[in-house]
Amino acid sequence: MTLRDWRAGELRFLLVALIVAVSALCGVGFFVERMRSGLERDAHQLMGADMLVNSDGPVPLEWREEALRRHLLLADSVNFPSMLQAGEGEQSASQLIMAKAMSELFPLRGRMKVTTSREDALNGIGQAVSYEPRRGTVWLDPSLLGALKIHVGDQVKLGDKTFRVAQLIAQEPDRGPTMASLAPHVLFSLHDLPETGLVATGARVSYRMQVAAQDINDMRPVAAYAEWLRDRVKADNVRGVRIETLDDARPDMQNTIDRAQRFLSLVGLMSALLAAVAVAMAARRFMLRHLDACAMLRCLGMTQNQVALMYLVEFLLVGLAGSVLGVLVGLGAHYVLAASLAPLINTELPPLSWVPAAHGLATGMVLLLGFALPPVLQLRNVPHNRVIRREQAAPQPMVLATYGVGALAFGALLLWQAGDLQLACIIAGGFLGGFGLFALVGWGGLVLLRRLRGASSSQSWRFAITSLQRRPGATVVQVVSLALGLMALLVLTVVRGDLLAAWRQATPPDAPNHFIINISPDQRDGVARQLARAQVPEATLYPMIRGRLVAVNGKPITAQTYAEGRARGLAEREFNLSTMKDMPATNRIVAGQWYVDQPGRAEASVEQGIAKTLGWKLGDKLRFDMAGQVVEATITSLRKLEWGSMRANFFVIINPAAMAEAPTTYMTAYHQPPRATELTNELTRDYPNLTIIDVSAIIRQLQDVLDQVVQAVEFLFAFTLASGLLVLYAALMSSTDERRREAGLLRALGATRRQLSRAQWIEFALVGGLAGLLAATGAAALGWALATYQFKFEWSFSPVVWGVGLVVGAACAVFGGWLGLRNVLNQPPLQTLREA
Repeated sequence: MTLRDWRAGELRFLLVALIVAVSALCGVGFFVERMRSGLERDAHQLMGADMLVNSDGPVPLEWREEALRRHLLLADSVNFPSMLQAGEGEQSASQLIMAKAMSELFPLRGRMKVTTSREDALNGIGQAVSYEPRRGTVWLDPSLLGALKIHVGDQVKLGDKTFRVAQLIAQEPDRGPTMASLAPHVLFSLHDLPETGLVATGARVSYRMQVAAQDINDMRPVAAYAEWLRDRVKADNVRGVRIETLDDARPDMQNTIDRAQRFLSLVGLMSALLAAVAVAMAARRFMLRHLDACAMLRCLGMTQNQVALMYLVEFLLVGLAGSVLGVLVGLGAHYVLAASLAPLINTELPPLSWVPAAHGLATGMVLLLGFALPPVLQLRNVPHNRVIRREQAAPQPMVLATYGVGALAFGALLLWQAGDLQLACIIAGGFLGGFGLFALVGWGGLVLLRRLRGASSSQSWRFAITSLQRRPGATVVQVVSLALGLMALLVLTVVRGDLLAAWRQATPPDAPNHFIINISPDQRDGVARQLARAQVPEATLYPMIRGRLVAVNGKPITAQTYAEGRARGLAEREFNLSTMKDMPATNRIVAGQWYVDQPGRAEASVEQGIAKTLGWKLGDKLRFDMAGQVVEATITSLRKLEWGSMRANFFVIINPAAMAEAPTTYMTAYHQPPRATELTNELTRDYPNLTIIDVSAIIRQLQDVLDQVVQAVEFLFAFTLASGLLVLYAALMSSTDERRREAGLLRALGATRRQLSRAQWIEFALVGGLAGLLAATGAAALGWALATYQFKFEWSFSPVVWGVGLVVGAACAVFGGWLGLRNVLNQPPLQTLREA
C-alpha cells in the first residue's frame, strides 16, 4: 500500500513537508551550535583567556598550583595607572596612562598585533606576535605619540626606569570596554616591573591571572576550576578578588551572541511551526482521500486494529525516511552557510555535535505522529456503509486527545530548539492565539459575506459567495492556514528587517568610536569649537564629577556593606557622576520620573542595572563625597541604557542645582572617520592634558558579529519560505477534490467556464485578502512582543505591512487557486464527474 500511495503521489507532499521541517531545524541547530561555540571562542580571545582572576594583591600560590594540577594554562599581568614621561627640561611632556606588565604566554587567547606605523595602528592593522615586549622596551598606544610628541625608537620614562619605544599597539586582546581600561596603554615585560619602583605599599595595583583550557573547544576544566575558586574565596572570606568569565568580562559581546542565537532560533521555530501546519494539513488530506479505501478494506474483512496498524506502519516508514533525509539536507545546508560566511568568521568552526541530528530525528517523528496520527485514528473508525453512503463520522474523543498530546510534545521540542522559555512561549503563544483569533474572525467574515451576496448582480460573485458559504469549515481552515503562513513570512521579512535595523541601530556603524576625558572647564569651549571645525556630529560635552559613595539612607558604606564581589567593587570605587537638566536621548525611564531641577533639592536618576546590583530603589538617599563637597540625593527615577551604543552613559545623574559647587571636568563621545586622524593630533597638541580614547576596534568587532548573524538569518530564511509555501499550497489544495466535483456539476447544469473562473478568482481573492490582513495584524503583535521582551529594542511598526499583507495574501491565494484548479476547468464536465 505504501508503494502504491507513493506512485500515486499521495505521500510526496507529506514527505516534503517533513524534510523541510527537519532540515530547517537541523540546519539551524548545526550552525547555531558551531557558530555560538566559535563566537564564544572569539569572545574569549577578546578577553585574552577563558577566565580572569583579578586581585588587589598577588594571586595566592595555592590557587596557581590548583590550576596547574588541573592542567590549565596560566599567564599574568600587573596593571596600574601611572604617568609616562618623554623629553627633558622644558621639552618634557607627561601623560596619564594604564601600565601593564606582561608575563610569558600573555595573552592565552588571541594574539597581540603590533606595528611601527601610527596609521596602521590606528586602523587596527599590525603583525600578530606571540611574545611579550623585550626587556627595556615598551609597546605604546598610538595616541601617545601625538600627546608626548615622540616617535617609535624614542626614549620614555616610566617610574625609575627608561624604556625604548619598540612597537605601537594595533590590537590588544584583553582590553575591555570599561573607562579604566580605555585609557592609553603602555605594555612592558613583567621582568622590568621591579626596576620601575612603581609597585609599592598603597599603590593602586591590579594583579590579573589569566586561565585557559588546553582544548579550546572544552571549557569544562575551566568551569570546574572557577567553581572551586569561588568556593575557596567564599570559605576564606577573601577580599579584593573578582573572578571574571565571558558573561562578566565582556557583557557587550555576550549580549550580541545571545541576540544572535535568538534570531537564528526564531528562524528555526518559525520553520518548524509552519511545517507542522503543513504536515497536519497534508495528513488530513491523505485521510480524506483514503476514506473510501478504508471502507472497502473493512468490507473485505479487515478489523479496525488492522486498518490502524497498517496506516501507522506506513506513516512510520514515511516519518523515518523524511527525518533522515531532513537531517542530511540540514547538514548540507549548514556546510553551505558556513562556507558562505567563512570570510567573516575568519576562524575554524568547532567540530560537529550529534545533538542537532538527534533533535531533528525526534522532531520529524513527533511531527508525524503528533499531527498525522489523529487522522489515522479517524481512518480506524470509518464505517462499512461508507461504500454506499458518503457519510463521515465525527472525530472521536481519542482523536482529539491525540492532537493535544502531539501539540504538547511538539511544544517541548520547540522549547528544546529555542533554549529559551520566553522565546518559545512567545512564538507558540502567538501561533495558538493567532489560530483562535483568525478562526473567529474568519467565521465572522463568512457571516458578513452572507449579507453581501446580493450586493452585485454578477453571477460569478454569487457563485463565489455561495461556494464559501457551502463549506464554512473548509473556508475557515483556509483563512487560518493562509494567515498563519503569511504571518510567519511577514515576521521574517518586513518585521525581521525592522528588528535587524533596530539591532544595528543599537551599535550603528557611525557609533562614537572616540572618547575625550579630563576636559577642564576653561578648555570646554575651545574643544567644542575644534570638534565643530572638524565637522564632528553630536559631540556633546557632558559634565563628569568624580565622587565616592559614602552612605545610603544614612548608613555609612564600609567593607562589610556588600558581600557580593561585583557589588562591593562598584561601591568601593569612585563613581563617574554627571549632571544635566534634560535626560540624554538614548536613555529611557523605567521607573519613577525625571527630576525637576530646583534649588535646595538634590535628586538622582540611577541606571537600573547598578540599582539592582547594589539594592537601591526609588526614594533611597545616596550620599557622595566629591573632593570634600558632600551631596545627598534622593533617587527619583531608574533609567535603562543601551551600553552597546558606545555613547556617553552614566550610572548616576544628579540635578544641576545640587551639583553647582562640585569640582567638574567634561567628557564627550564622538564618531571620528578613519580619514580624520589629524583631529586627534591637533587636540593632543593644543590640550596636552586631554585623554583621547579610541574604541574603534571594539566597534569593528561588534559589527563583524552583526554581519555574520544577518547573513545567517538571510540564508536560513529560505527554509521558512519553503515551509510557508507548503502551508499555502496545503491550504489551497485541501478542498481540491470537492471543488472538482462542484465545477463539473455546475458546468453540466449550464455554467460557463468563464463564470466559474471569475468566481474562483473572487473567492480566492476574498480568502487571501482577509488572511493577509489577519497575518499583518498577527505579525505586528508578534514583532512587538519579540522586540520588547526578547531583543530589548524600541519597536515601531510600519502601517505598510497591512497593505503588503492584503496584496500578497490575495495574490498568493489567486495564483495558488489558479494553479491547482486550472485543469478542472479545462477538461470536459463529464470527465470531471467520472473522475470524482
